[in-house]
Parts: sequence; C-alpha cells; structure tokens
Amino acid sequence: MQSCEISSDSTDDPLSSGLRSHRQPRIVVIGAGLAGLAATRVLLKNGFTDVTVLEASDHVGGRVQSVNNGKATLELGATWIHGANGNPVYHLAEENGLLEHTTDGERSVGRISLYTKNGVAHYQTNVGKRIPKDLVEEFSDLYNEVYELTQEFFQNGKPVCAESQNSVGVFTRDLVRKRIMVDPDDSESTKKLKLSMLQQYLKVESCESSSPSMDEVSLSEFGEWTEIPGAHYVIPEGFMKIVDLLARDIPSKTICLCKPVRCIHWNYSAQHREVIGKSRDTKRDSDHNDNNHGYQQNNDPLILGQPIWVECEDEEWIPADHVIVTASLGVLKQNHEVMFSPSLPEDKVLAIEKLGISTTDKIFLEFEEPFWSPECNSIQFVWEDEAQLEQLAYPEELWYKKICSFDVLYPPERYGYMLSGWICGQEALQMERCDDETVAETCTELLRRFTGNPDIPKPRRILRSSWGSNPYIRGSYSFTRVGSSGEDCERLAMPLPYANSTKAPPLQVLFAGEATHRKYYSTTHGALLSGQREATRLVEVYQDHRA
Repeated sequence: MQSCEISSDSTDDPLSSGLRSHRQPRIVVIGAGLAGLAATRVLLKNGFTDVTVLEASDHVGGRVQSVNNGKATLELGATWIHGANGNPVYHLAEENGLLEHTTDGERSVGRISLYTKNGVAHYQTNVGKRIPKDLVEEFSDLYNEVYELTQEFFQNGKPVCAESQNSVGVFTRDLVRKRIMVDPDDSESTKKLKLSMLQQYLKVESCESSSPSMDEVSLSEFGEWTEIPGAHYVIPEGFMKIVDLLARDIPSKTICLCKPVRCIHWNYSAQHREVIGKSRDTKRDSDHNDNNHGYQQNNDPLILGQPIWVECEDEEWIPADHVIVTASLGVLKQNHEVMFSPSLPEDKVLAIEKLGISTTDKIFLEFEEPFWSPECNSIQFVWEDEAQLEQLAYPEELWYKKICSFDVLYPPERYGYMLSGWICGQEALQMERCDDETVAETCTELLRRFTGNPDIPKPRRILRSSWGSNPYIRGSYSFTRVGSSGEDCERLAMPLPYANSTKAPPLQVLFAGEATHRKYYSTTHGALLSGQREATRLVEVYQDHRA
C-alpha cells in the first residue's frame, strides 16, 4: 500500500496565528489536473506547508495527455489555448517560450478550431463526391448567421420560444431548414445537400461542446460561455508543458500518484469518533508501514479537531482541515453518492445532475504518404441520407456515422502525414470499446467511401483517446444542458458547509474544475482559474484571522 507522507506541523510558520494558532492547517487537494495543480501552487506560494495532492491515476495532468510521435506531439486531450488577452494559460505559455515555434497556421481565429487555418476544408458526401466550394461557403454563411442568433438569448435576455424546446440543436435545425427551403434560387438537389451539411455542422458543434447532441444544449444559456479575445494557439511541444510548469515548484512528496479516493468524510461530529477510533486501531494492527505519519498519536485529528477524514481506496485514512475536490463532473455524476459522507446537499446534487458532460474523442491516423491534396486541411463527412432526420441517434454497430471529420495535422515537416478524426457522445463510447484494428479498418473504409478513392491504404499507426471509459475522468468536458444554467456551475462551486451552518468549521470541502467556472467551463483556463479561486478562498480566510 502506498502511504502519503504528511508534512510535519510547524509552530513558526507564516500562518501560525491563523484559525488554529498551534499548527498549520492540513489541506488535501483531490486531483492533479490543471485545477488541482493551480490550487496547490497558490497554497504553497502563500505559506501553507501541510498540503497533500491525491491523484487517482499514475500521472499528473488530468485531461491533458500529450503523446510523443517522432518529431511531433499528439494531443489526446486539451489541444488549444483559447484566446490570449487575460488568459492565464496563454501568458504561462508565452512567458516560458512555448509558443516560439507555433506557426501562423496554428494561430487559428476561426470559431471552429482546425489544426491549421491554411488550406480548404473538403466536404465530401457518402457517394464519394466533393461539394463545390462556393456552395459550402454559401451554406457556412447561413449557418453562422443562425449561430449568432443562438448567442442573443442569453446575452440580450431574449425570450426563448416554446417551439425551440430551449435547445440549440432544435432552434438551429428548424431555422436553417426554413431558410434553405424558402430560397428560390436553389434546386431541390442543392437544398438536399445543404440540409445534409446542416447535420454535419451540428455533429462538429457537438464535438466542440462535448455534448451527445446539440439538442441537449441549453439555448437560453448558450451565450454565457465567454470567448477570450485572440486566436486559438497550438503548443508544438505539447500541452503537457503547461502541466510541467504548474507542477515545477511543487515538491514531489506533495503529490501522491495512484491514490484514488473512496470517500470524503466531512463535518465530523462527536458520534463519529468511536467509529473512526476503531478503524484507526484496526489499521495500526494490520499496517506495518512506519511512514504513515497521519496516524501518529500526537497528530490525532480527533483530538486536534480536524473536521475531515479522506478515505482512500487503499484503506489509508488521511485527516484534513480542508479538502479541495477537483474531480470531473463525470466522476461526480457517477460517484457523488458514495464519495461524500454525509451526502452532498440536495441543491448541489441537483446541480451535478442538471449540468451536462459527454465524451469527445480523437482518432489519429498516420499514413506513409498523403492521399489528400496539398491544399486540403480537413475531410468533412456529409451523409446525404441524413438530410431530413430529426435526431442523429445510431445503433451501436453504426457508431462510425458520428465521426464528423478528419483534420489534417500541419505542418507535415513536424507531424508527417497525420489525420485527426472527431467523434462524440454514446458513439464515442462505442468506439472506445472496439480494438485498434477495428477502428483503423472502419476509418479507412469511411475515407475510401467519402473521397471516392478505393486505393487508400490502411494507416500505419492509430492512436485514440478514451475519456469516456476512463474511470477517473468519465467524459471530456462540461456543457449547460437543457434545464441547467450558470447558477448550477456556481452552486457546484459553493464550498461546504454552507455559510449558514455557523457552528461547523468553515470551508471544509471546496470544489474546483472547469465545470465550476460559470463563464469559462469546458476550457483549460477555466480549470486553472477555478483552482486558483478555491485556494484563494483559504488564503483570504487565514489572512483575515491573522490580521
């Protein structure tokens, strides 16, 4: 069993006159993703020395996962820095020279991020024909006009009509279809192509939102997500370099890897002492690990009044004054009932249930030679037989129909001849259950079918993500589902116990992670800022008591 080394108490530290004058507060951070690392940095920088990070997996970084591939780095997780001005991730990258080799093509200003802004997207139909560029541009202008309208409901307080069912997907599909059908200049075949392109655009939008379908995304709240001004940047050396920078000043003994948490026992009262006392005695009898400082008699959390025990999967119990939980929304949805004792308040549970999270996966295919033309920056899959469908739900064996596109990774001098496919929702989970050979063969057949080129060889290598089936992640990132709002993000972020519980020690359980940021959910900067936010809560309360 791995035991976490708990820092020894200090009597001459900068916080010795805080809430408890005789010792440092003991803080446990659950999760070593961007939020957890950012929180830990703030705590250590402000003089907290008794900080422990518990990470369930065998590596830091959370939903950042960079994989070396020859000269290139492939991102299975976070890929872009979204915006520059005021974005802490951008400034961290810029100040440390991580963007020096970012090409002009990797500074995309488009709303839908590709790996390069150079070149042209090829929209191909399932009968192997390319849709003319002027028709694509014409439809794209129409779609973007309607997209702008979806932003107005939140931003301008515009009422949502009942017909839209408060759904981005329903609203967009209905309005775009109406405009297509009343265009007197288009033939029936052109209208059908545009209707088919609409379905493909909504698939791309679903991958961007990490939603199973845009039908599930709230129209009234869609415009609250805030885009930071500036381009979308790729970090050539890998997004993991941001993780390395955040972890650089954190002592290695502070982070415990392979340390999943079973339950957070918070708000301890007198009746728990006998139960935990027995557990502790049993633990002493069975555990011969002398490094388990958490059980030293003079550190007894029940004597010192620490209100929290963190129970780990390996049976170790760690006492704490404060716990910062950075688990993903997917993990909270799956585990909140057993992860907290006592149970979370009903309104926080409701926020967890109402907010949405789904899986967006990438499928990297490496080829010996390119079969695409030099100006092609992506291959977009348009199924002509989907033009009139209301909802794009596929049986398990047709999971591949949810793959919306393959982007060309650029420049080839760095990446070789590499494509990156996108898939989301339940179909992504089905893809994750397939083996590499099946996925590679399926994708090759798709590419042959849509390009009309039967001679496309199988890729020499495949690499793909599996965020949905990862038990410590369970999804890619959050979205505001129909029925939820930004208030649910704030409710999720609210520390426990609530402020009106005046007799309980304050700020026992704090919550961070991208899903807790009302304006920047789904982003790396949202995750980083949320970790800083929760650490700052603790810094300020101890400063207030010290003043």
